[in-house]
Amino acid sequence: MKIYLLVVQIFIHAFLFGQSEEQFVIQIDSFSIPNLPGLQSYSWGKTSDEKWVLLGGRVDGLHQRQPFASFLDSDNNNFVYVVDPINEMVWSQNLSVLPISIFEQLRSTNQNFTQKDHQLIVIGGYGFSPTANDHITFPNLTLIDLDGLANAVINNQSIVSFFRQITDSRMKVTGGQLGIMDQTFFLVGGQLFDGRYNPMGPNNGPGFVQQYTNDIRSFEIDDDGVNVSIMNYQAVHDTVNLHRRDYNMAPQIFPNGSAGFTVFSGVFNYNNMPYLNSVDINSNLTYLVNNTFNQFLSQYQSPKLPIYDTNAHVMHTLFFGGISQYQMVNGNLVEDVNVPFVKTISKVTRNSNGTMSEVDLGYIQMPALLGAGAEFIPIDNYYYSNEVLNLNAIPNNQTLIGYIFGGIESSANNIFFNNDGSQSNASSKIFRVYINKSLAGTVEETPIYAGNVIRLKTFPNPVKKKINLEFYTLLKENVSIEIMTQEGKIVHCLNYKVEETGFQKTKINVEELSDGMYILRVHSGTYVDQCQFIKE
Repeated sequence: MKIYLLVVQIFIHAFLFGQSEEQFVIQIDSFSIPNLPGLQSYSWGKTSDEKWVLLGGRVDGLHQRQPFASFLDSDNNNFVYVVDPINEMVWSQNLSVLPISIFEQLRSTNQNFTQKDHQLIVIGGYGFSPTANDHITFPNLTLIDLDGLANAVINNQSIVSFFRQITDSRMKVTGGQLGIMDQTFFLVGGQLFDGRYNPMGPNNGPGFVQQYTNDIRSFEIDDDGVNVSIMNYQAVHDTVNLHRRDYNMAPQIFPNGSAGFTVFSGVFNYNNMPYLNSVDINSNLTYLVNNTFNQFLSQYQSPKLPIYDTNAHVMHTLFFGGISQYQMVNGNLVEDVNVPFVKTISKVTRNSNGTMSEVDLGYIQMPALLGAGAEFIPIDNYYYSNEVLNLNAIPNNQTLIGYIFGGIESSANNIFFNNDGSQSNASSKIFRVYINKSLAGTVEETPIYAGNVIRLKTFPNPVKKKINLEFYTLLKENVSIEIMTQEGKIVHCLNYKVEETGFQKTKINVEELSDGMYILRVHSGTYVDQCQFIKE
């Protein structure tokens, strides 16, 4: 229980000796390693000497819309790569030497993976199976000895003995996230997808089967060094809030000091749009849906970095690029329903009282339309055992805290509807990621607040008879409009029906109000915006 003991100590220390919140700046620079190809949607682990082991994923860019051209077998990654980011070296071996069931799974994309000690656990994944003669989600759990595999690859020796695999239909998942707390694994969300992708739907040729798990599945792995089995399996099912895939799940330290995970955003809700709310997962398999906070600036799997401020008891999670339904443009939150590629680097903060907020870092962006299908790979220094960065342990100068590698690099924000395969590629770029406390206070971050969500405007002002309202709505649900006196007494209330999301226009007759100053307030979802006007 080392994670929980550590966190309890952190909580007690913060409670007794609380300090002001530490500020920091993110910096990145890029480099490349010869012979390291571009990869996206891959799995990774680290050896005891900080080398990376990369496998799975794809070597092409965004998948095409035409079924015959989408998720081609020739674009699977058939190799395992061992990368030394310090000395900028790479070694590789072809995985085709492995037994066919292991080889087929480990060349798939969007696997669910995590690392326990120096063992990489890979579950599921989607891709073409020559054995099945079809595209399938693989029903496998594979354990990989990272140190042994890396040494064998570097020394050009046999790699076969470093892989073990079992088949279990409960592991037939792609596009979910896999995490570990103590000895328990959590397989969250994702889907079972069998058949060739077709944007026209499952009943159009060639047809497919798509079933979201809608689950949080927890289990332990019984491993005696030879035999592997799943034990203590449990699952909770929620067809509304867990119906998501291709999202970010990050380890967290919650306000009560306990460790857990948060599921951020993801796709797709039943209106075929990204989720904006989040879900907190605790070690006992309970979960809490947070509908009081909307995450606007990151909707798809991308590099993420959880950071904990021990002294202030504040949890930050950073998201690098990727795909987003919203962007900040000239201080306003602007929606694009096509959910494009973005350069945005954003931060979600959970304060000590549990409230959450989001900012666009603003002073820094990804250098290209990068991030989707990429990964953040931490270095070992300064991290708690649950891979949350200890902000207070970092020196004040520029400090390397990890790397970003791979993912899809797009040539334009929106390419999905005119994608012939040339509009994007799998990136081979590597970015060093630094935290620099010495620059705190010298840069600006743009907060997401009611004013840049609702964007309320009223005119004329002063007004005699009718006041015009313009505002923006994110959800197709009724909006409450109130007029109050300066003392807070409600003198007019209107329930405005939203027919379509986006900009709304309406008028309110205020002719009967007494002359004076009033507050007009608009409630839209969890956001409230207001302004003052004068009745004369």
